Amino acid sequence: MIVYCICYAAAYLTARLGQYYLSGASLMLAAAYLYWYDYRRTGNLLQLRGLFSAFWVGGQGVACLKLSRLQTDWSIKTWICFFLAFAGFWCCFGLLSLAAGDEGLQVRRRRERDSVRPLYYSMIAVTAVSVAAFLFEAVYLGFVPLFLRGVPHAYSAFHVTGVHYFTVACVLVPSMAVIFFRQGGSRRSYRNTAVVVMTVICLLIPILCVSRFQLIFAVVTALFTYIAYSGRVRLRTVLILSAAMLPLYVILTIARSHDITYLNGIFEMKDPSTPIFISQPYIYIANNYENFNCLVDALPAHTFGIRMLFPLWTLTGLKFFFPYLISFPIYIDKEELTTLTLFYDAYYDFSVLGVAAFSCILGAAAAWLDSRLKRMRNPMGFVLYAQFAFYMVLSFFTTWFSNPTTWFYFAVMGLIAFGCYWVV
Repeated sequence: MIVYCICYAAAYLTARLGQYYLSGASLMLAAAYLYWYDYRRTGNLLQLRGLFSAFWVGGQGVACLKLSRLQTDWSIKTWICFFLAFAGFWCCFGLLSLAAGDEGLQVRRRRERDSVRPLYYSMIAVTAVSVAAFLFEAVYLGFVPLFLRGVPHAYSAFHVTGVHYFTVACVLVPSMAVIFFRQGGSRRSYRNTAVVVMTVICLLIPILCVSRFQLIFAVVTALFTYIAYSGRVRLRTVLILSAAMLPLYVILTIARSHDITYLNGIFEMKDPSTPIFISQPYIYIANNYENFNCLVDALPAHTFGIRMLFPLWTLTGLKFFFPYLISFPIYIDKEELTTLTLFYDAYYDFSVLGVAAFSCILGAAAAWLDSRLKRMRNPMGFVLYAQFAFYMVLSFFTTWFSNPTTWFYFAVMGLIAFGCYWVV
């Protein structure tokens, strides 16, 4: 933590002096050190505090480079919020891990329950429901996003209220397939073949929806589930998955009618010759911190819990009876760039104190999950861990825990976990 404080102070001072490259480099070095510190201590590639350190602090370092004309100097309150977001998480995680006697992954796990059969039937149920929901949306709306041309935001329009949650539930199936095969698969070969077919179908649905995020979510959480379950992964596996994902990402970008001229016009890079494979990931990371700063500068009043309870208003249907519950504006610096950080809604509700409290809660939850990983018995626990790890990796991206889809996924995993525990 001392290293982080020194690097953070250096980043703040150099940013105030206009030395943006030095500012960004300070935080990126801190992020690398913090991840290495936790990895060396635990031997866990997916140690949750290490992931949060690497990607939250590293993402802030990327944002500090100020490579786009959209970016401005942050207010002092923004700098305080970003510091507390990390410090609260890091300290709460460390204190609870210390109290639990955390010694890394060297503790021997108890044997997890054999859950091949309930997992198999769960995958059938999720795949069937997801395919049915996708077909309903396609028929009801009259189009499939992949087959449209010249419509940049076709995926955004491919939503039927209450149905789309079931369509995107397919992204959980690849992770369940990982557990299924890691537990030895079925003695009946046709079931093993069926699991492979279901996994392919569930990866095709995000492609047909032209949802790059859902595809990435499905593949990365499956990889993270494998790492969490096995405790290791071969570098070759990661490289093969990355090589396979890259052309799919490019194809889906083209299918969304997002050409290079269109994207560069949105990103407004200071150097117009910056190649798209640099400018696109850069702005997708950096601009979220800028949107947070916009919120800090422009928010007239706080909402005291209403924003973070958005999943409750949505999943219960209360938003249709009380529209004011979801009528609060979003403060961003450009209409097309709507992604936010993990702590956007926490600040919207309770200002600086909200960010500090929420980071402490997340740190406590991460510490509990990290301690459970060493003796996980229910296989869906590994999927939950992988999903939480994914949110830590993309902590700079959006407000995961005030997103109704996140809680829908948790509910589905809870039902499957119950089945895996009780069904023999």
